[in-house]
Amino acid sequence: MMWEFFARSLNASTIFTFAALSELIGQRSGVLNVGIEGVMLFGATLGFIVAQSTGSYLLGFLAAIVIGGVIGLLHGFFSITLGGNQVVNGMGIWILGFGLTAYIGYPYTGPLGMKRIPDIMGLSPFFFVGIALIIITWLVLSKTSLGLRIRSVGENPSVAEVSGINVTKTRYLSVITSGMLMGFAGAIYSLDYNPVWNYNFIMGWGFIALALVFFSMWNPLILLGGSMLFGTLWQLSLNPELVLPGVLSRYIWRTVPFVITIGVLMLMSTKWFSTKWGAAKPEALGQPYEKE
Repeated sequence: MMWEFFARSLNASTIFTFAALSELIGQRSGVLNVGIEGVMLFGATLGFIVAQSTGSYLLGFLAAIVIGGVIGLLHGFFSITLGGNQVVNGMGIWILGFGLTAYIGYPYTGPLGMKRIPDIMGLSPFFFVGIALIIITWLVLSKTSLGLRIRSVGENPSVAEVSGINVTKTRYLSVITSGMLMGFAGAIYSLDYNPVWNYNFIMGWGFIALALVFFSMWNPLILLGGSMLFGTLWQLSLNPELVLPGVLSRYIWRTVPFVITIGVLMLMSTKWFSTKWGAAKPEALGQPYEKE
């Protein structure tokens, strides 16, 4: 029973890993997307509909990746090409995802009705994919010329441009990749973790993933640890009696992941944090760039 709890916790952490890693990639290039939950909703809903309609998990995941990439491209167009406010653009994505997926997904309310994806001792195969992706992302960002370009346009795009780096192209590559991973994260939730479609079934996971990026100091390896922590907290909020029987109500436990998320975001906004840890944050994060 205890292993089942930990396996479910790690499976939950997988979704946080993919979602937070997608946001981290975009932010390292200087583009903030607070609409991550909206993109996950699109990926989860479109992936669910396509998989159920075709009977193919592969097509469902591909549909989620494609819609995520398209939304990433749109976010890039408004934020990079037009130089719009990235927070406003992201909130627009979230609101659109919240409303539109409720409309198009309503006829599909209920279980997926397909044979479950095989697991490995209770662990989703995507858990292992997530760990591999964390390592690959860390290596790319810290050890390759592509990673250097991404980090450069996120720190000082003017200097990067002078150095011969195409800021616009690099940022587009980052936000499209970011969107694809967001859509994929949503599909993992709806096709593997909890294959039942319902209204607004992502339930704030995207905002937790957003907080995880700040929690990790924009470091993929720390992000993995944070994802496992929040995955465990989430599972604990669902089944507290398995670990702490009789300690507080399950409804109070349900608030714990979100309370910690709010606490993390509040900590990030303090002067102490910006003074002590501000160097970890990409200097040009959220700032549009106009080529001189």
